[in-house]
Amino acid sequence: MSIEGFEDLPSYAFGDSPELADSLLELVLNGTKTATCGDLLSYEKEGEPLPQPGDQFVILDGKGQAACVIEMVTVDVRQFNEIDEIWAVLEGEGDLSLEFWQDAHREYFERNGVFAQDMKLVCEYFQLVKIFKRDQAKPN
Repeated sequence: MSIEGFEDLPSYAFGDSPELADSLLELVLNGTKTATCGDLLSYEKEGEPLPQPGDQFVILDGKGQAACVIEMVTVDVRQFNEIDEIWAVLEGEGDLSLEFWQDAHREYFERNGVFAQDMKLVCEYFQLVKIFKRDQAKPN
């Protein structure tokens, strides 16, 4: 696998498990998922700058292999309880409903010990820039 030209980009996997990383990655690769969010508090705790439009990231699969590059289009901060149906569709998960988005994200943030109805989320709308060829049969 060659990520030539992209090796200096920061990388991360979606979600908090290899299975979730793979399922969310598949939604990105098939064009269903064009947005994501994370809690603002974790950026502040880790001293991480917020992504900016134009920033690119290598997205990893559940095995830690580089799978694709995304580029931020817009980034804004909203409260959990301000997320609307349009954002739920952009995130591309489940049945695309706001109810599914709320339930799945509440569970995710509760697992990570940060959920509150008024928590601030970093909402990132992105575009897929590059897909890398990966060895799908690579052993663990």
